[in-house]
Amino acid sequence: MRIVTGTATLCMFDPALLRHRLDDDCDWWSIPGAELAAVNAGQVAFFNVGGDGAYDLVLHAELAEPHVSVHLAVVSGRVFIGAGEDVTGGGLEPDTAYGGLFVDAPVGGCRVLARRDGGLISLAFVPDALSSNAFGDLVRI
Repeated sequence: MRIVTGTATLCMFDPALLRHRLDDDCDWWSIPGAELAAVNAGQVAFFNVGGDGAYDLVLHAELAEPHVSVHLAVVSGRVFIGAGEDVTGGGLEPDTAYGGLFVDAPVGGCRVLARRDGGLISLAFVPDALSSNAFGDLVRI
């Protein structure tokens, strides 16, 4: 799968958990404090990739030596993976018409494990009892 981002960011989230952001500005998450609060609440995993462009994604059942691990809450059993600009907001919810994909994820909590090797990003969604984080800064891979 290839994701193209114009915001140097990839995101993963259960759309059911971000419906409260539907009427927010489409770029609500571009405010660092708002992004960090949503990540720490487990509502979304934003991965800042350092540059706009295309990234190839590979999903794994498990991922050895991840560069980052983010806890994510899941209530619907479905997680969207896409460019940061596809996050819920501005009256729009994610779809796959312009990229991105939906994957099944365990209901409850999971850890999103990520590793980046150049333009290749490897991800794994692993069941976990935790669904929140305590990051002091934005997540970069």
